[in-house]
Formats: sequence, C-alpha cells, structure tokens
Amino acid sequence: MFDLIKARARHGYQAIPDPLTVSIHEKFPGRPDLSDKADLSELNILCPNSAFTDRGLDLGKCLFCGLCEREHPDWIQFNPDFKLAADSREKLIIAPGQTRMPEIAAIGNGVFKRSFAMRNVSAGGCNACELELGASTNVNFDILRYGVEIVASPRHADALILTGPISKHMAEALCDTWQAIPKPKFLILCGACAISGGIFAASSELDRGFLKHWQACLYIPGCPAHPLSIVHGIHQLMGAK
Repeated sequence: MFDLIKARARHGYQAIPDPLTVSIHEKFPGRPDLSDKADLSELNILCPNSAFTDRGLDLGKCLFCGLCEREHPDWIQFNPDFKLAADSREKLIIAPGQTRMPEIAAIGNGVFKRSFAMRNVSAGGCNACELELGASTNVNFDILRYGVEIVASPRHADALILTGPISKHMAEALCDTWQAIPKPKFLILCGACAISGGIFAASSELDRGFLKHWQACLYIPGCPAHPLSIVHGIHQLMGAK
C-alpha cells in the first residue's frame, strides 16, 4: 500500500490541465497554411490522396503525410494547431491565405453542455482512429472531464461517432446501430476514412450509402485524428465554455 502511495506521489498530476488551449509539439502536422502563390494542380499531382482542389486543400481527404510540405515548403506549411474540426464538409477545405478554422456551431441549444454520450462504430478502418478516440479518454486528455462518454450501448447514446471508411460487411451493422440511438441523435465523422473514404475511397469493397441519407454535424479530420482534435471538436459541438 505504501509503495503504491509513493508511486502515485512520484507520478504527480498527469492530466493536461486544459487540453483546449495547450500547446502541442512543434512538429505536429496540424492546420496547414497555403500560400496564395501555391500551384494547387501541381500539389494535387504530388498528393497521394488527391486532396487538393481548385479551392484549396481538403482536410477531409488529407493524410497529413507532409509530402507536399517537404517538396514545396514555400507553398504550404503545416502548423502545430490541432483545432481542425468543422461542422460542415465544405468548411474542411482550407483556402490559400486562410489562417484558422471556422467556428463550430453548438447543437441542442445548450442541452448537451454538461453531458454527451457517444457510441463508436469502427466500420472497417485500420484501428488507428479508434486508438486515438480511446486515448482521448485516458488520464492525459481526459475528455470525460467535460461529461463526454463513449458508451457500450447505442440506446444510451446521444451520438454515433464513426471511424473507418464503411466496408460492405459493416454497412448493415452501422445502420442498425444508428437506428437504435434514440432521437434526437447526431452523427460525427472521425478521421479521413470516415469523412471521405481516405485511401480506400475507390475500393469496390466499400458501401458508403449510409452517408447519403444522414448528415454529420461534426467532421474531425486526421489520419488518424489526434486526441486533442477530438476533444476540442466535441467540446465545441456541445456548446460548452
């Protein structure tokens, strides 16, 4: 018992005091800055997932591999800014000269400020986003301090948080889980695979028909999404201050 107490004292306080304002490692590839002089078509040829459009960089497709930055550092730079989530698919497109992500609209008129339960469906992903989602609940990031829980039953959930590109064998399970969540219910897409199909987007083994019928209220980009991006996005969605 005394050894446990001494170990606890030695470890100290491990939780990040405020994960919404903490500074992240300077090498973390977060929100990109695109130069007005960037040749988007050339960057798109270089990009392994064709994430560049004539409007800018689509974070919903971006793998954050950094290849574009290494080849053309004068055109694009990734900042250590983890606040990447958006409340619409269009807002994930970073335009040249854009220096921050748009504000996220809160849901439920304040009903979810103190409590928000999510059911995760892993729909054929590589398990990286699932690991990061799990990490958001650990002692360091501690999303539970905001009243956010990842629950075992969809009947106890307010939202479904989807990870993975939705493989055919998970399409029915995803629909069943969604139907089991009581209204009002919300859909969150976590990671590039969930948002756009990621590197698997062209695969014939995907069935993304579910997303044609239901609109997400939050998109958290990344490959995988960082726990701080998850914590920040969901906290803003809840309307908590």
